[in-house]
Amino acid sequence: MKTVTVRDLQKKVKECVDHAQEDRVVITRHGKPAAVLVGVEDEDWESVVLQTDPAFWKLIRARRKQPTLSLDQVKKRLRMKR
Repeated sequence: MKTVTVRDLQKKVKECVDHAQEDRVVITRHGKPAAVLVGVEDEDWESVVLQTDPAFWKLIRARRKQPTLSLDQVKKRLRMKR
């Protein structure tokens, strides 16, 4: 992972964007992480939007707390409904 300062980012935007297509670029301000540059070329735009949507991740966290069924339980339920 590459780290650049805000000032260096201003000077080398193209280089940083190119690098971000391969790996994340951490942007620092006053020596502390302030942002992360993530390349999205060749990515499905809908996936990119979901990956950065807090509401989507809140939904995922809530779903993960719910009880799950094993594959055998699902198969039994499906056989019973026929």
